[in-house]
Amino acid sequence: MRMAKVAIVKGKRGHEPVFQALDMIHYKSALSGWKKVLIKVNFITVKTWDTGATTDPIVVEAIIEKLKRLPVDVYVVESDATMTNADKAFEVTGMKEMCKRNGIECLNLRYEKEKAKINVQNGETLKEITVPRIVTESAIISAAKLKTHTATGVTFGMKNMFGLLPDKNKFKYHLKGINKVIVDINTVLRPAVTVIDGFVGMEGRGPVGGKPVQMDLIIAGTDPVATDSTACRVIGIDPHEIKHIHKAYQKGLGNIDDIELVGEKLENVTRVFTRS
Repeated sequence: MRMAKVAIVKGKRGHEPVFQALDMIHYKSALSGWKKVLIKVNFITVKTWDTGATTDPIVVEAIIEKLKRLPVDVYVVESDATMTNADKAFEVTGMKEMCKRNGIECLNLRYEKEKAKINVQNGETLKEITVPRIVTESAIISAAKLKTHTATGVTFGMKNMFGLLPDKNKFKYHLKGINKVIVDINTVLRPAVTVIDGFVGMEGRGPVGGKPVQMDLIIAGTDPVATDSTACRVIGIDPHEIKHIHKAYQKGLGNIDDIELVGEKLENVTRVFTRS
């Protein structure tokens, strides 16, 4: 497996740190050949970005600005969760207004009528998943959040992909073993690019009830395991301890240790997050 490159950029909330991070990881080549790109945001709640719970619209806007230079149609997507209405979250967080300003459509995947079944070969717990057809026809950018999580340890790029499942009742997947489900989804729906919004992260009882932490960071990469592993190290966690990250590495989905960091040095940006 080739060494993965992950960018860590420190800077005040705005477009520039996102631009810098994307340029460092050669995002264009990761998206080449695709005609559609879905930016998958993290809206597990209707709380705004400054709480550390949801993806910051300014991060997504910066990604959109970069994608405007490519021959792709762009959509910002999320699906309803057991406790969350994605349409309401798009509204309350300011994401819908930002998308409208940029001529981009927000899609609640729960209501996409055309579906596609994907077989999960050698799955950890799932034999197949059903997702909207547009998901299978698009490159995916996981626009995640830098957060701890009571059930999975952390919630970064790979955990964010869980929200591509259009089912409202997502709790049933927790009963199958959420870490296994995350690995299965990322086995068949690997994000082309992961951008972790660390302008404001969350420590403690994430993904919703923790405390906001201002980090002024963007972490980005094209290897989802390496990007999530780097985010773990930034908040003082050994990625080998996080079940879904370690299992994804074992299954060959990406690097956990063999990572070339560009931008900031890890020791200059690390802050140990409290865990639930």
